[in-house]
Amino acid sequence: MGATTADAFEADPEAGALDGMIWIAGGRFLMGSDRHYPEEAPAHPVTVDGFFIDRAPVTNEDFARFVAATGYVTLAERPPRPEDYPEADPHLLVPGSLVFVPPADTGDGRDWTRWWRFMPGADWRHPQGPGSSIAARMDHPVVQVCHADALAYAHWCRKALPSEAEWEFAARGGLDGADYAWGDELAPGGVHRANTWQGRFPMENLAEDGHAGTSPVTAYPPNGFGLFDMIGNVWEWTADWYRQRPPEPAGKSCCIPRNPQGGNAAESRDLLAPGLAAPRKVLKGGSHLCAPSYCRRYRPAARQPQTLDTASVHIGFRCVRRVGLPTRTP
Repeated sequence: MGATTADAFEADPEAGALDGMIWIAGGRFLMGSDRHYPEEAPAHPVTVDGFFIDRAPVTNEDFARFVAATGYVTLAERPPRPEDYPEADPHLLVPGSLVFVPPADTGDGRDWTRWWRFMPGADWRHPQGPGSSIAARMDHPVVQVCHADALAYAHWCRKALPSEAEWEFAARGGLDGADYAWGDELAPGGVHRANTWQGRFPMENLAEDGHAGTSPVTAYPPNGFGLFDMIGNVWEWTADWYRQRPPEPAGKSCCIPRNPQGGNAAESRDLLAPGLAAPRKVLKGGSHLCAPSYCRRYRPAARQPQTLDTASVHIGFRCVRRVGLPTRTP
């Protein structure tokens, strides 16, 4: 890229088009929401500086190019180390990942293990397990990638993962305070604007939006910034450690955080589940498995904690490139 300052990029919004990125000028917005899940509250003003962001999630084609160039092996393709899972049956420590399998019924409706299974052989090339393929899905978002896999790709292309604030600002597309990336109605005029779940979750997906699994990354209209799939299709990794609530501003209450970052590994642990108290990063955007009756997280403000070693059929990522700011480290 020829320009070297933020001012030059601002003067030429198409400066990042050659590598599939869009320049987001930055600004102030209301982050979070007081109308939905408690972890999104309180809504609070935040300022972010300008940055480039991928116009769409990283696709299978993109990730295949990275693997071909580097020989990288994802976490799901490696046998888990026994020392990392001391209580696990050694016979189960085989390469694989999480796959969604619709159950015949939900039981009490709270036991997610009824529809999520660890599938030996599931990885980014075989997202549903052995026998599945991405051959006809090269323009779909890559899935079955953990946080370290996303970081490795970002570092290879001299990019970074977005902060939660950057991601949310970009997802809103200029509609500050709106519930969705396109306004305040989920399906305006009956038209679906993102790949989500319709029907009885988790048994029946009516696929009224045209897709029962992942979809091509440009299958739905872009938001006001020209970004595709900021909502639905796949959850997206961010750089931030998860914390239940935003930090209190230091000093005067009038201070507005600028380029806020997530907390730290220690405070990201789930203190309500001490046996599963692994550090967690923030996921954003919801996925094709988000349903109104179960997970209304197909919104810019929505957020979800996820352990770093988790890979599944509905988690992907996109990258950012910052101007005049240091590249974030894990």
